[in-house]
Amino acid sequence: MLAAAAAAQPIRFDDLGLDPVALNLGFFAIKWYSLAYLAGILIGYWYLTVLIRQPGSPMARRHADDFIFHATLGIIVGGRLGYVLFYQQKILEHPLDVFKLWEGGMSLHGGAIGVILAIWIMTRREKLNFLRVCDYIACVVPFGLCFGRIANFVNGELWGKVTDVPWAIIFPTGGDLPRHPSQLYEATLEGPLMFAILAFFFWKTKARYEPGKLFGIAALTYGAARFFVEFYREADSQLMEFAERTGLHMGQWLSIPLIVLGIYLIATAKGRRTRVEPTVGLDSVA
Repeated sequence: MLAAAAAAQPIRFDDLGLDPVALNLGFFAIKWYSLAYLAGILIGYWYLTVLIRQPGSPMARRHADDFIFHATLGIIVGGRLGYVLFYQQKILEHPLDVFKLWEGGMSLHGGAIGVILAIWIMTRREKLNFLRVCDYIACVVPFGLCFGRIANFVNGELWGKVTDVPWAIIFPTGGDLPRHPSQLYEATLEGPLMFAILAFFFWKTKARYEPGKLFGIAALTYGAARFFVEFYREADSQLMEFAERTGLHMGQWLSIPLIVLGIYLIATAKGRRTRVEPTVGLDSVA
């Protein structure tokens, strides 16, 4: 009886031994959140080089090298501005606080906008096909999304709603109540699942020769996953009233345009199909 009761007790986050700081040198601390961004960018870059080695790539290695710098800026600037505009507008009362990245606060939707803008700038300058480049970049995005959500979990932030599921966790900042580890739900759906879907369509179909299709699949998958998980995630404290008034969380409202965009790009992709000549490799691409 006692063993069963103990087993039914929710997990305490403090018992997991997790620390937001990966390495503390006293005068300088490296946080897991920063490492998550770095890992997402580096592994994403490596996978992108694998993708562009296939026949019919819309860009060369030098474009991928150049893109990393622009993408990093897009993620940081777009993510931070997105957070300020979508989730914490009070920061604008003290404009210099926008630059206090060490205090946390990044928006994935804002980061996505920043990356898309970075792609647009690069493709316009290099005269590349914007949608086809977006298709390839979309395939590497799951790495960053997954690592970012795991970092959220390690930080004990962005937890879920109160629940009695066996895997519920009591987070230090969430009161003495068991909650959904919604960060891990998102990490799974936006990471391994999204990667597997995109990898299947890239390697097993001709989707990469239909401009916008992979981009659309990524937008639809992420938007649907985020919309679903938000039902188990606690709304940000400053947006509780907004969620109650509108019936949906801010994250869900921001995901709806992504879902619509994804459906549109997938449905119209075949109409944009053109002959693609090989950028690398020896095989012709019809």
